[in-house]
Amino acid sequence: MKLNLLAFIGCFLWFQNSVGQYTDDINSNRPGNSMSAFSVGKTVFQLESGINYLDESHNLLDYTAKGYGVDLTARYGFYREQLEAIVNINYQNDCYNSDVLSQHRNGIKTTTIGFKYLFYDPMKNYEKAVNVKSWKANHQYDWHYIIPSVAGYVGFNLNTHKELFSRTTENIGTFGPKAMLITQNILPGAWVFVTNIFMDQYGTSMQSLGYVVTLTKGFNDQWSGFIENKGIKNDYYSDGIFTAGAAYLVSSSLQLDASVSRNYKDTPKLLFVGLGASWRFDGNYDEVLYRTPKKEKKKDKSKKSKAKEKEKSKKRLDEFPSVK
Repeated sequence: MKLNLLAFIGCFLWFQNSVGQYTDDINSNRPGNSMSAFSVGKTVFQLESGINYLDESHNLLDYTAKGYGVDLTARYGFYREQLEAIVNINYQNDCYNSDVLSQHRNGIKTTTIGFKYLFYDPMKNYEKAVNVKSWKANHQYDWHYIIPSVAGYVGFNLNTHKELFSRTTENIGTFGPKAMLITQNILPGAWVFVTNIFMDQYGTSMQSLGYVVTLTKGFNDQWSGFIENKGIKNDYYSDGIFTAGAAYLVSSSLQLDASVSRNYKDTPKLLFVGLGASWRFDGNYDEVLYRTPKKEKKKDKSKKSKAKEKEKSKKRLDEFPSVK
């Protein structure tokens, strides 16, 4: 779930004895549209899939498109704990009807391949200091939580059926690069706030800028709910889509979810109702250890040197009792 809290980031040459990104419970991006900052963990393989009923209509162009779509996402952590490869395939099957055309459309709408890397985690090695003299200081809000984790994503789209589902007659192109900045705040009370800012189909006629903001709340060990807003804008199309849904944790490696999405305009008007599941295989995962900070090693050396100096001075005093 997006509310799972454990993660790892840091300079690889500095850390050794700390926890990696692997979480006890599955960490899924479903059922929302946003991408979390944390990876699944090195050698962990994860599948996320769902089926959506879709209903699209346009008041001005006077067309309707009804059918279903299937999303499949495969995630794999490799090389480092904070790095993962992501493959997303979107299949659509619908019936398009207008005054001039009736068409049954089906095919892979998009295939996206990319990589995500977590650059910074503010909770890494953080522990709030306890003030034994002040109850108020120990119970006041910890502003450290407002500092987000930061990750980046780069990839590209394979627009295999670009003309079939496009809202424009312009040639989109077979390849469309995609880049994204991801932030995530883990807040007290089992709240998680995720922000994605992205550029999609870069360099094509459908080049888009957009964002996704998701707020998730964990109700207990099994149930969580979320609300989300996605905005997108290009030369031919702009929209805002609102999504709400819930997820249920069946086991540590299996999650079920449901969601409903609706946009705010009628050119076109969109409705999506979806059900999905996420599953992971972590049988090959081994806990990763990293080196302790060099600063700590320097402190240890200084302590040892001070102890040696004390021993030497004590010996000098024993050898020359008159100095005492």
